Amino acid sequence: MTFIETKLTGAFLVELDKKEDDRGFFARAYCAREFSQHGLRPQVVQANMSYNNKSGTVRGMHYQVPPASEPKFIRCIRGAIWDVIIDMRPDSPTYLQYVGVELSADNRMAIFVPDMFAHGNQALTDGAELLYLVGEFYTPGCERGVRFDDPEIGIQWPIPVTVISDKDASWPLLGTIT
Repeated sequence: MTFIETKLTGAFLVELDKKEDDRGFFARAYCAREFSQHGLRPQVVQANMSYNNKSGTVRGMHYQVPPASEPKFIRCIRGAIWDVIIDMRPDSPTYLQYVGVELSADNRMAIFVPDMFAHGNQALTDGAELLYLVGEFYTPGCERGVRFDDPEIGIQWPIPVTVISDKDASWPLLGTIT
C-alpha cells in the first residue's frame, strides 16, 4: 500500500500497490503492520457497509468524541463517491478544515480518517457502495455531527444534494453551538 498524507495531519489516502500479471492483479487492501508504521491506529472492531440508491445522496458529517472516538478506513467498492473529512481536533492547526476526494470502484483509492475527524460522503453514481473498517464501536452517546452545508466549513459538494436524512440535515451550525 502507498500512504499519501493529506493537508490534514494524520489523514491519508491509501493507494493499492498492485502486483499485476496476465490474470489481473493482487494487492493488499489492509495491513495492521503498515498502518502502525505510519502512526495510525490499526485496530478494527467493526466493518460497516453503506449503499446509496441515488446519486446526489449525502451521508454525514459524523464523528464520535472520547472515550469512543473512532478512526475509519473507507473504500468505495461499487460506483463512485465524493468523500469528505473535517478536522474536529480543537488543538490542531487544521481545525475545521476539510479535504474532499473521489473514491470509486475504478480508482480503488481508500481514505484513512483519524479520530476526531467528521466524515461524510456524496454518491456520485446511483448504487454507490462503501466498505468501512472502524476502530471503535458505535456509541450513540458519543456521536456528534456537522451540518453538510455549514457555512463555517464551506464544503463544495460536486453535484446538487438530492437526498439527505432528517438527522444529517438538522445538525446544529457550528456558529450556533455554545
